[in-house]
Amino acid sequence: MATVKEYSVEEKLVSVLKLQKIDSKLDEIQILKGELPIEVKDLEDEIEGLNHRLSHIEEEINGIQDFITSKKNLMKDADALIKKYEKQQNNVKNSREFEAISKEIEMQSLEIKLAEKHIKDASEEIKDKSRILESAKKSIGEKESNLKHKKGELEKIIAETDKEEKQFYKQSEDAREKVDPRLLSAYEKIRKNYRNGLAVVTIVRDSCGGCFNAIPPQRQAEIRQRKKIIVCEHCGRILVDNDLDASTEI
Repeated sequence: MATVKEYSVEEKLVSVLKLQKIDSKLDEIQILKGELPIEVKDLEDEIEGLNHRLSHIEEEINGIQDFITSKKNLMKDADALIKKYEKQQNNVKNSREFEAISKEIEMQSLEIKLAEKHIKDASEEIKDKSRILESAKKSIGEKESNLKHKKGELEKIIAETDKEEKQFYKQSEDAREKVDPRLLSAYEKIRKNYRNGLAVVTIVRDSCGGCFNAIPPQRQAEIRQRKKIIVCEHCGRILVDNDLDASTEI
């Protein structure tokens, strides 16, 4: 039966310290990219939304133009009926027929006036929507220009760091396999708790290199002995001595 190798505390500390150094290199690359990936995605979403709005406004304008066309056709029909009724008035036999035709002419004249009003109101609405349309187009143009600039910046950073980033990701995966599972779980939990991603830190001027709270001399001595894994009682980060940090390379 195969035996499982037991790692010493120092070996466990070296493995998790090495992982921290690799992950910190990856963090540096992400810092270099900054908010660009988020900004690019947000701009793409905004442009998509504006284009959707643009299409909606254009559809509304087309609908209003169709409405105006229908009202113009109605006016033509009404005008043709008026001319027809005016000819009929010349051949009426009595005043009753004359009045009936006059009412029809009046009715068609009102239809024309109402259609004119509808056309005027619709034309004003088209002007308003056209202004909104131009504003949206201008906004899209500005955002597309900004997006192109930010994409260019991001692509440049990616081109410069892609090879290195892939290399560090591979090293990080390999390093994780060599860390004690319980220690790895604690490491990943601590990393998530802090924006700088530091889960393993050294002693800096008698203080924790993560939260900068003082570490008592006796505690520092225990850390240097590397006989047990010691965490900062204030922030929970794993503490290692400076000599171990200096001798651990990636």
